[in-house]
Amino acid sequence: MATPDGSAENLPGFLRPANKILENVVRTPGRQPSPQPTHLNVPGVQFSASRILKEEGPGYVAPKFEGKESQMENVMDIIEDKGFLPPDFIQTETEWFYDKLGIDDSYFQTETAENISSNILSLYATKVAAYARDDKRLDMRLDKEAADHAVYFDTSRPGISEAAGPRYEQRIDTKYLNGSTRDLAYRVETFRSPTALPGQNSDYQLRCYFVYKCSFVNPNPEPGVTDINQIGEKRFLQKATKNTKDIYQEIINHAAGRTGPVIEVFDIQGSQAKRLVIAFKQGSAMGMFSALSDLYHYYGVTSSRKYVEQFSNGITVISLYLKPVEQKFTDQVKYPPIEASIHQIMKEVSLLYCVPQNRFQAHFASGRLSLQETIYAHCVWVFVQHFLNRLGTEYTSLVAALAKGPEKHQELLAKIKKRLRNETFTPEYLLEIIHKYPDLIRQLYLAFAHTHYVQTRGQQDDFIPTLSYQRLKSDPVYDDQKLQTIIERSVTNEEDAMVMSAFRVFNTCTLKTNFYTPTKVALSFRLDPRFLPEYEYPQPLYGMFLVISSEFRGFHLRFKDIARGGIRIVKSRNKEAYAINARSLFDENYNLANTQQRKNKDIPEGGSKGVILLDVNHQDKVKTAFEKYIDSIIDLLIPPTSPGIKDPIVDLHGQEEILFMGPDENTADLVDWATEHARKRGAPWWKSFFTGKSPKLGGIPHDAYGMTTLSVREYVLGIYRKLNLPETNVSKLQTGGPDGDLGSNEILLGHEKYTAIVDGSGVLCDPNGLDRQELLRLAKKRAMIAEYDAEKLSPEGYRVSVDETNITLPSGELITNGTIFRNTFHLRDGRPFDLFVPCGGRPESIDLSTVQKLIVDGKSTIPYIVEGANLFITQDAKIRLERAGCILFKDASANKGGVTSSSLEVLASLCFDDAGFTENMCIKPDGTVPDFYKSYVNQVQETIKRNAMLEFEALWREHKETDEPRSRLSDTLSNAITKLDEELQQTQLWDNVALRNSVLMDALPQLLLEKIGLETILLRVPPNYLRAIFGSYLASRFVYQYGSTPSQFAFFDFMSSRLKKIEKEQLENMK
Repeated sequence: MATPDGSAENLPGFLRPANKILENVVRTPGRQPSPQPTHLNVPGVQFSASRILKEEGPGYVAPKFEGKESQMENVMDIIEDKGFLPPDFIQTETEWFYDKLGIDDSYFQTETAENISSNILSLYATKVAAYARDDKRLDMRLDKEAADHAVYFDTSRPGISEAAGPRYEQRIDTKYLNGSTRDLAYRVETFRSPTALPGQNSDYQLRCYFVYKCSFVNPNPEPGVTDINQIGEKRFLQKATKNTKDIYQEIINHAAGRTGPVIEVFDIQGSQAKRLVIAFKQGSAMGMFSALSDLYHYYGVTSSRKYVEQFSNGITVISLYLKPVEQKFTDQVKYPPIEASIHQIMKEVSLLYCVPQNRFQAHFASGRLSLQETIYAHCVWVFVQHFLNRLGTEYTSLVAALAKGPEKHQELLAKIKKRLRNETFTPEYLLEIIHKYPDLIRQLYLAFAHTHYVQTRGQQDDFIPTLSYQRLKSDPVYDDQKLQTIIERSVTNEEDAMVMSAFRVFNTCTLKTNFYTPTKVALSFRLDPRFLPEYEYPQPLYGMFLVISSEFRGFHLRFKDIARGGIRIVKSRNKEAYAINARSLFDENYNLANTQQRKNKDIPEGGSKGVILLDVNHQDKVKTAFEKYIDSIIDLLIPPTSPGIKDPIVDLHGQEEILFMGPDENTADLVDWATEHARKRGAPWWKSFFTGKSPKLGGIPHDAYGMTTLSVREYVLGIYRKLNLPETNVSKLQTGGPDGDLGSNEILLGHEKYTAIVDGSGVLCDPNGLDRQELLRLAKKRAMIAEYDAEKLSPEGYRVSVDETNITLPSGELITNGTIFRNTFHLRDGRPFDLFVPCGGRPESIDLSTVQKLIVDGKSTIPYIVEGANLFITQDAKIRLERAGCILFKDASANKGGVTSSSLEVLASLCFDDAGFTENMCIKPDGTVPDFYKSYVNQVQETIKRNAMLEFEALWREHKETDEPRSRLSDTLSNAITKLDEELQQTQLWDNVALRNSVLMDALPQLLLEKIGLETILLRVPPNYLRAIFGSYLASRFVYQYGSTPSQFAFFDFMSSRLKKIEKEQLENMK
């Protein structure tokens, strides 16, 4: 792994300013404060009407069980009948269970006398067993689980997390709380016995857990309902005091409108005890209940009671009654005052919410490392997985040596590359290495904290980033060179040194992070991408974000400051698929962004892409993952100005950043939320933040208007035009079915004879041609081919579902596995297809190892391919197909209609003010479409077709002149346009006002010029965006006209003609 060059503004961690004081942090002027995605009530800031609880009890009053005395008598009779307990002990053991353990009447009213007697006998048995132990310890453990409730008893020392033992809290999390939904939820009550257990070791107390299946007053409330009396659980409403209900009502009101947790703390009158209340959306913080115990134990705090309440509007509330651990339980460790501990716990709950159960939790539970240190290690572990398995200079030398060799060498190199990436350092092996060096983690974390932590309360800040109350003094902060020396002395081998040195790279390349922001929903890091090796990533990235949460990990990559691209969410069918997706996550993201960069040659924005990989255990958390990803990136884009809620961050990048995003796989229905969320958080660029939003927010939906398909079709029609092919005679294969955007519109706009379609549900094939009217029906409905009327297939036709096995085709061929058949259908030989248009499918579905299946006797079995789906075919495979005679146009050229539409959508949002945008670009609630919107959409469609035709003609001409593969020419044209664009933006041509205005008058949509006027547009649109429009328009028009390798006088001729045009216009205006 290479490290970035240290420049003045990108110094290594040990040279950067240390622990910035709030007043000294430079804020960017003119930027607005940010409403919070989460809420944290900071001590000294009043939120509730009263922050002091005057009730003496726990906030719950169990209805008195009138039959308790008679039940006790019945229980004692049962115990006596069983004969296991000495008669003299029956009454004392029963009364101890009923009166001394703090169990309320709800348990006794719910449980049968038989079960209670069994519990008493079990607990007594542990007392007897203690006398057989050398330490005489009472190890009392009991668990009983029924269909609608569960009971657990365990012995524990206050303030201590037990690594051994049954770990009932983790079990409750896993079995009941993590999976709680509105339809099936569980609430928890847990009590610690007020007195120590009898015996020699009186440090131990009994902890009781009671789990109950929820019964809601209204299981299905209307959206937006927060009334606790409607959404509450019946048992909770019966037991909770008015004060508790009021607290819960207020915190639920806040939680319902926020992305992350709401955190509140209350003093209890006349006591050192505190009540900590946390609310969050169900399923958004798995493992939180048990992880909270580790957190408050770390700061010398214990709990007397804990409650987990569920509400039918999807909110979970955890309420903890906390107090300082008595000195006799602390093993002489000096803990801070309870106020400081609670303050720190509150701040760290947000960190815990991001990753409730990190991979180094055991070190935290044992007190070896702090929560910050373990989550930092977890984040670097994720980072290392993607950037340590690099190929090395030896691989580069091998590539150079075999570059001019036979094609089989390229196939061998591809296999070596895949093997090196997959088998060098597995996640498990990396985890094993990092676990060995907790002391190194601590030192490396200190360097990270030394750079990025901001003291928000001056020198009296009660949280110091190096603080670990388990240690008697703070450790020193070492510089980068010293850290490397320490690593080399500490590790046992070279591989361990590589892994632990990657922590230093992470520290050095982190430019800003929300790690220390008190309220956050996921951890985000803005990284300097210069650490990436150039020989693997020859096109340098401009910006790079890494986002980590318990539900996902994700990247956002861009190649220019002004860049745009979609956000996709990747799902995995099983653990094996997840492992494959995780290994390829960054490379796929890089390649998608690079493809976007080449696509965006006609527009001002460069290429970007965001990819979110769902954790293997969170495949149902699409919405949650997307919301956390977006919110955590916004944390790094707008300045926080609410002390204690969104503290300032250390910004080593030092420049304002604006990202332009759009929909992609699994995110199309989420972009409205992102737009509204950016507006709520005060982002001034909220209108342009996301494209593809609904028309009511000014979006131009690609699918409704066929924007992506229009560009693809222009290439298909171009082939027909050049070769004089009748469209209706062309047999066609398409991956990506009628349920998708590109696939459905390709069916609607095309008139070829479809002979096969492959989609997520399986394969539909008919050599005699599929019924067009039936395909149109599915395309309009957006239905998969699973709904195709099988009666409309010819005798040779068939449909194979991914779920089917051992299917016999009409030809007699046996298909053993439907999924494998679907995944490889496009590679089958003997299929009579003239045209293949991939409209969907995973990247690299055709690569060097599989492309040979499409080449028979040196000739491509498919004459024409227009790659609609991004990265469906690898570059090497494209070139192989072209050499075999295939006319192929790659994704970066064909699939650019969507990016053009999105760019013009962004431009409109930048040109209009809020009122004008709402009036002209937003469809009204009654469905009325503004006239301007209709006309603008038509202009966007014409622009897409014109840009596609210009590039098609340029590629056709260049191929005819040079015989170079069109796939290479596409990249050559893109690179030429991009390079010239960047150069033009740096020249003095921009300062020529007449030239600038002339170019912008041609580049900007005529409708915007007529509606708003150039002068107003120049005032509203950011200067760097206007400069990008200027450069991209001139560069693309020049390259399309003169080619990618023009003569040295070509640009002079090009500009001369434009300047003459300007002079002519000026003369005419003077007349």
